Amino acid sequence: MTSYPMHTLDTAPAEAKVPLTVLRETFGFVPGAAAVMANSPALLNSFFSAFGHFRGGGTFTPAERQVLLLSNAVANGSEWAVAFHTLEALADGVPREAVEAVRRGELPRDPRLAALSALTVAYIEKRGHLDETDVKAFTSAGFGEEQLFEVVAGVAISAMTNYAANVARPPLEPVVEPHAWTPGA
Repeated sequence: MTSYPMHTLDTAPAEAKVPLTVLRETFGFVPGAAAVMANSPALLNSFFSAFGHFRGGGTFTPAERQVLLLSNAVANGSEWAVAFHTLEALADGVPREAVEAVRRGELPRDPRLAALSALTVAYIEKRGHLDETDVKAFTSAGFGEEQLFEVVAGVAISAMTNYAANVARPPLEPVVEPHAWTPGA
C-alpha cells in the first residue's frame, strides 16, 4: 500500500481535476498511477497532454500502442503499469499470446509487434542510443523512420506513469487485479 495520497476528484488539487475527470469517464475509475500523479498537477497535466497527442495524433494502431506501453512497463519493472496495460492490450485486440510474451520479457511472434517491442526496450536499455541494427529491424517490419520519434513519445509517457507507480506503489484496481504481475515471475 502507498503512503502517498491517492487523489480522487474530491481531494485532488484544482489543477488536477480535469485530467482525473476525463480518465474516470474513459475507464470508469481513476487509474491508480493518475491518482498518485495528481500529487503533482504539473506531472499529471504533462502526462495527460502528451498522452492525448500520442493517442490522438499518433500513427500506431491501438494494439501497437499497447504493445509499446506494455513493453515499456515490463522494461521499467512497473507492476501497476504492466497489469493496467495488460488489461488495455487485451481490450485493444493484442493477441493473448503476444501479451503473455511481452509480460515474460520475450518478443511476440508477430514480426511487426516484435519489432516494435524490441525497439521500445532498446530505447530504454540503451538510453536512446540506438544502433543501425535496431533501426533496420524496426523499419524492416514496415515502420517508417519518423515512427522512431513516436516511440520516443511513448517511452517518455511511460516513464511518467511507470516511475510514479514505482515510487508510490498504488494498489491495483479490482478490474486490473486479475492481470497482476511481478518482475521475473
